[in-house]
Amino acid sequence: MVLVDLFTKKEKQMKKKLTIAVLVSLFMFCFTGLVPAQEKATKEECIEKCKEAAQMVQEKGLDATLAVIMDKNGPFVWKDTYIFCIDIEKKANIAHPIKPKLIGKNLMHVKDTGGKLFFAEFINTAKGKGAGWVEYMWPKPGEKKPSKKMTYVYKVPGESVFMAAGIYE
Repeated sequence: MVLVDLFTKKEKQMKKKLTIAVLVSLFMFCFTGLVPAQEKATKEECIEKCKEAAQMVQEKGLDATLAVIMDKNGPFVWKDTYIFCIDIEKKANIAHPIKPKLIGKNLMHVKDTGGKLFFAEFINTAKGKGAGWVEYMWPKPGEKKPSKKMTYVYKVPGESVFMAAGIYE
């Protein structure tokens, strides 16, 4: 009789543990989909934000705008992208909120994994049409494998700088 009670107790404990494990697994499965993945910026947002930054240059001046661009918590860092600014004449990055070590660097020699001089293409787009998309291959942050990236370039009217923002496809 004692042996039967012991078996029943152990059996009950195992059933209880199994029930808890099943409930926890079910809970995790049901609610994992409710946790939002990082939102991706759109092409339209990149265009809008570049034009907004250019407008700010017109209204508040380049230095004030660059300070706002450099603020990681500011309006020009959103979702999974950000605005950066290049001086066309100096061919140098003058604002980059994510990689400030790039500021002052001439990036004309930088190639994508296919050999494309995409910074040179940024500058050619800004000098030529004044605005447009540049497509190239570049690894996503934290990855080594290159992915297709598109960056929108928008020359600030009356200035020798352009604003840019990119998205991965």
